[in-house]
Amino acid sequence: MKRSAETGDQIPVQISSHQDAPAEMTNRIRRLQIITLGWMLAECAIALAAAWRAQSPVLLAFGADSFVELMSALVVLFQFVPGFTLSEARASRLAGILLFVLAGVVSLASVLALWREVEPETSWMGIGVTAAALIVMPILSRAKRTIGKATGNLALSADAVQSATCAYLAGLTLAGLALNAMFRIRWVDPLAALVAVPIICMEGRKALQGKTCHCSG
Repeated sequence: MKRSAETGDQIPVQISSHQDAPAEMTNRIRRLQIITLGWMLAECAIALAAAWRAQSPVLLAFGADSFVELMSALVVLFQFVPGFTLSEARASRLAGILLFVLAGVVSLASVLALWREVEPETSWMGIGVTAAALIVMPILSRAKRTIGKATGNLALSADAVQSATCAYLAGLTLAGLALNAMFRIRWVDPLAALVAVPIICMEGRKALQGKTCHCSG
């Protein structure tokens, strides 16, 4: 209450709470990461099952990316779990390490496929899940990037990179699967996976250095 200098009457004064905004933003981050976890669980399971059936390196890479994105989403979510202490800097570094793990898995699977002259089969299941990921992942990446910048949360910004990378790999995977289905070119599938490796490494280095996402995905 504030007292008027002229009349001596008490005037009610509304005081805004500065704690409401952070609490609301934290809830938004939690909801966003829970949605990400649900989607990535489904995407990872379908992609890996399709990779096994079709013997597709690019689908294996995409499934591995889905798993890494799942772990990255957990890293961010753990920051907001009561009783679980995880600093933003450490979470950002962990997200960067996961990106490098992804690059290693993609490279190994693709090189082995080229060396062994593996001829992947057509995978309509893989085409379906990658097409869906091309719609879902850019939306999640944009939302994470926006909230990450608003809160200064480096781990969430690094996770936005993960989502953007997943969308990019979904496009490469879909192109490789479609070309293989139409023309039965053996080397297209692993080559499509290898194309993404330099970008994954670049974004992993940014995350390890604590830089925010500058991607547009």
